Amino acid sequence: MSASKIKKRTFAQNIRRMNNIVAIVGRPNVGKSTLFNRLIQRRDAIVDSVSGVTRDRNYGKSEWNGKEFSVIDTGGYIKGSDDIFEGEIRKQVELAIDECDAIIFMVDVEEGITPMDDEVAKLLRKVTKPVILAVNKVDNSKRVTDALEFYNLGLGEYFTIGAMNGSGTGELLDKLVEVLPELPEAVEDENPLPRFAVVGRPNAGKSSIINALIGEDRFVVTDIAGTTRDAIDTTYNRFGFEFNLVDTAGIRRKAKVKEDLEFYSVMRSVRAIEHSDVCILVIDATRGFEGQDQSIFWLAEKNRKGIVILVNKWDLVEKDTMTARDYERKIREQIQPFTDVPILFVSALEKQRLLKGLETAVEVFENRKQKVSTSKFNDLMLPIIENQPPPALKGKYVKIKYCMQLPTPVPQFVFFANLPQYVKDPYKRFIENKLRENYNFSGVPIDIYFRQK
Repeated sequence: MSASKIKKRTFAQNIRRMNNIVAIVGRPNVGKSTLFNRLIQRRDAIVDSVSGVTRDRNYGKSEWNGKEFSVIDTGGYIKGSDDIFEGEIRKQVELAIDECDAIIFMVDVEEGITPMDDEVAKLLRKVTKPVILAVNKVDNSKRVTDALEFYNLGLGEYFTIGAMNGSGTGELLDKLVEVLPELPEAVEDENPLPRFAVVGRPNAGKSSIINALIGEDRFVVTDIAGTTRDAIDTTYNRFGFEFNLVDTAGIRRKAKVKEDLEFYSVMRSVRAIEHSDVCILVIDATRGFEGQDQSIFWLAEKNRKGIVILVNKWDLVEKDTMTARDYERKIREQIQPFTDVPILFVSALEKQRLLKGLETAVEVFENRKQKVSTSKFNDLMLPIIENQPPPALKGKYVKIKYCMQLPTPVPQFVFFANLPQYVKDPYKRFIENKLRENYNFSGVPIDIYFRQK
């Protein structure tokens, strides 16, 4: 494959634009995850699999007929016994109604309409957003007839599918992309201001940090409405920094959602993360780096955004000389292999080190857009590769003759080799580590490709 083809393809993948968000809802065991996996598979074939994919298996991107959208599988977030399922599902459907642009409501033809299906349908009938009813497990003509009872849910037309073998999903997707709202085209700014999103799970102190940074009287220069109803870019010009803060509904807390529901955090963060350049992940020092924090971290990493971790409420932690170092080490262990991330200990209440946090976010933004000259890059990397070439496989030796940075918005590097298929992940990590040793890509995910020369 030629370099120009790689450039084109990779660039197309990285233009920043807001995606529509589609949620798959329904009671347990109707096949939501099977459909989800089928939807995101179309894309996985194109995009290199990223470490951390298993950690955020409930969120992915899909594309159909040239229209890209983000998919959230609500099923992956419910844990607990059967008796609490109903309440949890209700909360998730309500949240999906608030946050998504379209909803796929899945039911199971084998079991027919259950009281829980009725309950969900009752919520969805009041909604003005597109709702698509998908009747799953319809894999023979008798079941096509059985599916007729789902008209009783009062949601109109339905689609019969077999999520396991993919039957009927084409028609379902045709309908989905037809009803998704049209989004404005992504506009390329000449001198774009950095977009920072403050993300984190509820109660970590995001609002306090934002208020401390911008002052109670909000030093707002302009309010630019974002490309969706609830991500708003507010331009701040203060302390010598100028940046856009992506302010989302995630900052407004809904009383009806249980505080530490992982689904809630991820759902609220998706828009903010997709719309930003750098994510400032706020974690609560008194609780540690928990599952929800990790989900949001991998969500940002998967979207190739810059990341800064702020450990907030540090003033509440009893400390000795080793506390910060041990705390940082624990976080780095949990975010392997992407450990080159700035971690700062702050307090929104005491206004400690918040400016340092902003400064670091600006540095990460600069790191993310830096370009390395091809000749200097070859001068640096080729001797390293010659010294430590990829291990031979089946008696065949991999020779790398040329490398370059791709002209994409995020750092991506391609190495041209005679046998790229023999270069395995450990060697890719070795190359990435050498890159990070010689260039400052702190806080920035890097993509490394090996291609046929």
